[in-house]
Amino acid sequence: MNYVIRKRCFAKINTFYRNVSKKYMHTYSEELMHKNADDAVDAMYQIERSLLRREPILVRWEGYHMANTDKWYFAYTIDGETVTVVDACHAQNMHEK
Repeated sequence: MNYVIRKRCFAKINTFYRNVSKKYMHTYSEELMHKNADDAVDAMYQIERSLLRREPILVRWEGYHMANTDKWYFAYTIDGETVTVVDACHAQNMHEK
């Protein structure tokens, strides 16, 4: 499988964990922030391997496939052997805007 991950996904993951680190600056270390972000990015490479395909639950993701870990949801497309991850959303933020 080949993976193409849009910059938007990386930005959403980094922004989420940066905001967590600002809110919990006395208890959330920079090392933990980087580990959590790395784990989320690594999870994207498990789409269609260990993360199973689901129907999207957000209207804005209609037309995409969806996969999730315990913390992150991903919208993606499949074209042959290429998985393109187009969006990421933390479980806390899985609602329509």
